[in-house]
Amino acid sequence: MTRKNALTALVFLVPALLVFGAFSWWPIVRGLLISFQDTNLVDPARWVGLENFTALFADPLLGTAIGNTLLFVGLALVIGFPAPLVLATVMATVRRAAGAYRFLVYLPVVVPPVVAILLWKWFYDPGHGLFNELLGLAGLGPFPWLDSPDSAMLSLVLQSTWAGMGGAVLIYLAAIVGIPSELYEAAQMDGASIRARIWHITLPQLRPVIGLLLLMQLINTMQVFTEPYVFTGGGPENATLTVLLLIFRYAFQDGAYGQAAALSLLLAVVLGILSAVYLRATRSWSAS
Repeated sequence: MTRKNALTALVFLVPALLVFGAFSWWPIVRGLLISFQDTNLVDPARWVGLENFTALFADPLLGTAIGNTLLFVGLALVIGFPAPLVLATVMATVRRAAGAYRFLVYLPVVVPPVVAILLWKWFYDPGHGLFNELLGLAGLGPFPWLDSPDSAMLSLVLQSTWAGMGGAVLIYLAAIVGIPSELYEAAQMDGASIRARIWHITLPQLRPVIGLLLLMQLINTMQVFTEPYVFTGGGPENATLTVLLLIFRYAFQDGAYGQAAALSLLLAVVLGILSAVYLRATRSWSAS
C-alpha cells in the first residue's frame, strides 16, 4: 500500500473511530469517573473516592441482588442451556416440514421482548391465566407463579428460555449439519445406538459451539434486567431483584448515580474475569 492510499484510508477511518470512541469508549470512561464521584449529572461533580463503594457494600440489598442473579444464572443453565441442544438434535433428524419447525422455533426471537413478557404475564395470571386454566382441567393448581417468592424466579427463567432459545437452536442445527455423515455411517455399521452416536460423535463435534454459547449465556444471564423489571419489578419481597435492576434503582429511583456506576464497574470486572478464566479453561480443555 502506497503512502497516498494509506492516507486516504486513514481519512475514511478517522470519522468512524471518533464516532466509536464517543459512543462506546467515552461512556465507559465517564462511568468509571462517576463511580468515584458524588453527582446528579447536572451540577459540578464532587470527588468522593471510595465512598460509593463503601455505601454499596453496606446496602443489604446488594447481597440479595447477587444471590438472585446467581439463582437466575443457575436455573438458566440447568433449564435453558441444554434445551436448545436437545431440540436441535431432535430437529436434525426431521425430514418432513423441517423449515416449518425451524420457523416455529425461531418465532419467539422475532417477538419484541416486552411484548413477549406481557403475553407471558397474562399466561401466569393466578386467576384466569392460560397456564392455570390448562392445569385446572387436570385438577391441578392454581399456582401463584409470579406472586410467590418461591416460584417467581423459576417463572422468569421459563419465559426467558422460551424467548431466547430459537437463535441457539439454529446455531446448533447449522453445526450439526456440518458434521461429516461418514462418521455416523461408520458408527451405525459398527452397531452404535442413537444414544452412542450422539454422545461420541455429535457432542464432541459440537464442543467449540457449546463452549461459545455457554459463555454467551453466562454473560447474558448475569445481566438479566428486562424480565424482572417488566414481570415483577423485583418483587415479590425482592425475590427477583437482580444486579442490573438494583443498578437501575440506584440511578433512576434514588438518584445515586455514583453507586450505580460503582456497581456497574464491579459487574464489568466480574464478567471480564469470568470470560478470561472460562476462555483459558476452554483452551486447556480443548487441547487435552
